[in-house]
Amino acid sequence: NMIKDNINNELKNSMLSSNKEKTSTLRLILAAIKDREIIAREKNENIDDTIVMDVMSKMVKQRLESADIYRKNDRLELAKQEEYEIKVIREFLPTQLTELEVKEIILAVVKETNSTSIRDMGKIMGVLKSKYAGQLDFALAGKLLKEHLSN
Repeated sequence: NMIKDNINNELKNSMLSSNKEKTSTLRLILAAIKDREIIAREKNENIDDTIVMDVMSKMVKQRLESADIYRKNDRLELAKQEEYEIKVIREFLPTQLTELEVKEIILAVVKETNSTSIRDMGKIMGVLKSKYAGQLDFALAGKLLKEHLSN
């Protein structure tokens, strides 16, 4: 799969240029992908870029939470490390959509699926996941969608 190939190429480059910090972050990403591949093999699933993006999005989310906690406790060195890893991971993800863009997409999908109530939420989230994996924050999308459908 393409994203994994890009990460492996970048790993070779960072090793050649002796960028220890980047090398270790890239190895972390590849290890997380490998863990997910093992699970997929057990279930006879294929690993595609959508799943890889999901793994990486989760890694970003964990690091955002950790960095936040470190900053609140004045552990700036640790926060900076998390933020550096986020930056490296995001190099391989599609550009993140803004809240405004997410709102517009939700309105479009609601219209497109003729959705009218909270009961349609699963259907809409399914469409969002298939079209925008790795590009939008699904927790935010869920919150915005709930607000929209509750009105």
